Amino acid sequence: MKFAIYAQVYKPANNAIVKSLIQSIQNKKGQISFELNYYNELIKEKIIEPIFETFTNHIDLADDTKFFVSIGGDGSMLRAANFVKSKNVPIVGINAGRLGFLANVQQDAISELIPLLFENKYTLSRRTLLKLDSPEPSQTPFEINFALNEITISRKNTTSMITIETYINEEFLATYWADGIIISTPTGSTGYSLSCGGPIITPDSNCLVITPIAPHNLTTRPLIINDRSRIKMKISGREPQFLLSIDSETAAMDNETEIEISLAHHTVNMVEFPDVTFLRTLRNKLLWGEDKRN
Repeated sequence: MKFAIYAQVYKPANNAIVKSLIQSIQNKKGQISFELNYYNELIKEKIIEPIFETFTNHIDLADDTKFFVSIGGDGSMLRAANFVKSKNVPIVGINAGRLGFLANVQQDAISELIPLLFENKYTLSRRTLLKLDSPEPSQTPFEINFALNEITISRKNTTSMITIETYINEEFLATYWADGIIISTPTGSTGYSLSCGGPIITPDSNCLVITPIAPHNLTTRPLIINDRSRIKMKISGREPQFLLSIDSETAAMDNETEIEISLAHHTVNMVEFPDVTFLRTLRNKLLWGEDKRN
């Protein structure tokens, strides 16, 4: 059984996580490969021996990889999704960040939970992705046009609002006067959308959320739509450009550019362990059902 290990950046504080992962996998006779940049940092700091295979991108990730392990916070999980893409390699998130809705395996539980993968004592949570359909692929500033959390449009270099003319399945929805707008998947509902007043949605829901960012009209509220809907937006404002973000990647776009968003054809599978489910994570992270006064 082969595991691919990745972290967005090297942090000395995560060295214990790496060592625990390696030990837990090798105790079960599993194989390990590392993302090349992270591997070089670990070698440089003499954290591991130079005996492991490496990969650099989606293409050279070995086809027989059974699990993709992401070390970090939810941002690392988002980048991990770009490595596995349509290969359907399940992602295991080791939380080395703060909140961690996606990366929900805690450091002290690694030696307990990783062996469960060898015993098939886990489930897969299928997560939908958003696809940026325009601009044309030759014009897009993004290497990866898929989002696990959200696609966001926001103002650039100005305190003035932008205008976002929005259509759903070619039918006019509204013109938003706001700092921006978030198109979120159920996975992303606990991220930026939540901080802007959007609802929390369970990962298995077949829907998307349109959440305005600081709208001018107080009657403009978040809207839940079917995830088979096609969303088209045209943006204008006082500045010649606006910002377009796909998860954590951001680029400046010219005004009047039409942005089209739809559901991607492939999904990403997240590993869930029996005691680390989405609902349990909500209770733990948001302190639901607890009276903290006691």
